[in-house]
Amino acid sequence: MDFELDKDLLALKESVQKVVQETVAARAGELDEIGGYPWDIKEAFAENKILAIPFPKEYGGTGGTALQMCIATEEVSKASCSVAMILTGQCLGSAAITIAGTEEQKQRFLPDLASGKTLAAYGLTEPDAGSDVASLQTTAVRDGDDYVVTGTKRFITYGDIADVMTLFVKTVDPNTKEKKVSCLVAEKGPGWIVSKLEHKIGIKGSTTTELFLDGLRVPVKNLLGKEGDGFKIAMQVLDKTRTTIAAQALGMAQSALDCAVQFAREHLEGGKPIGRKQGIQMKLADMEMKTQAARCISLFAADRYDHHDPNQSRYSSCAKAFATDMAMEVIGAAIQVLGEYGYTKQYPVERMFRDAKVQQIYEGTNEIQRIVIARSLLGKGF
Repeated sequence: MDFELDKDLLALKESVQKVVQETVAARAGELDEIGGYPWDIKEAFAENKILAIPFPKEYGGTGGTALQMCIATEEVSKASCSVAMILTGQCLGSAAITIAGTEEQKQRFLPDLASGKTLAAYGLTEPDAGSDVASLQTTAVRDGDDYVVTGTKRFITYGDIADVMTLFVKTVDPNTKEKKVSCLVAEKGPGWIVSKLEHKIGIKGSTTTELFLDGLRVPVKNLLGKEGDGFKIAMQVLDKTRTTIAAQALGMAQSALDCAVQFAREHLEGGKPIGRKQGIQMKLADMEMKTQAARCISLFAADRYDHHDPNQSRYSSCAKAFATDMAMEVIGAAIQVLGEYGYTKQYPVERMFRDAKVQQIYEGTNEIQRIVIARSLLGKGF
């Protein structure tokens, strides 16, 4: 088994590093302070084809593999998780089209998403339904050549600026009145109402919204798969994108570790670097072990997804839960190494700590990941 990145993945890593150093690194703290979407960075990502990473080459992308996404996401997240959301949000919002779209749908939507001309959102969560997709209340009722969508979506990343949204709804059979979870590609228009912008403790450079869908019309031709395929599509999307959440966590943990190591080398106590103290050395060693373990499981899960492994759901859940739990531990330990300095904005670890918490929650809480893992091990009936 070869643990080295091949020349193409190494080139991708180095190219993303270069763009991040030029456009993101110096502004990460500012974005956390002022919030809002960094349009200039998004344009830089588009120009350098970073936004094209989630998409297959035939639709203007650079490959579309989960492994490529993990490599790139880790590098961006080392500087700013908020900025990494530009890439991971585009992947999450578009993945359903890549996975379940017809050729016509892919040709219609993916090239503009790959170029950054349009932005995507993922419309799953509702006030009373998140991990339990079957409890969705948003409805789509057929009216001629359109569906008319009514309902509320909550905690939607980029719901205010997205041009399209892969929207999960309950379609209603006009004869039996049976409701089935379905997935539509909704385009922004009348009835797409931003009812609230969330004020968060972290990832402040990424907007999170509540959407009120009031008679939003979506063409029937924008249905992905068949009516009733929505649950399957949602799970297939998350199998892919949970590995990118692991990569977000991994990038921040690595950056926090690097910060702690540098501080331990340079900060003096009693005239000597604190890194000479065995207590500090033990903490740094634990941080390194956990970070390396998370990198292995995350890249393994992404590789298994790309190879269509039948256990890909289990592996992506393992990666997401392990890496995001690890990040909270490692970043917390970094703050401890820095002491009072780590609790101030003089160093980036306090921002990383706030940013990392949400990764244990979104795209399925880590408790849900453990249920997915256990049921995969136990088999049907559990």
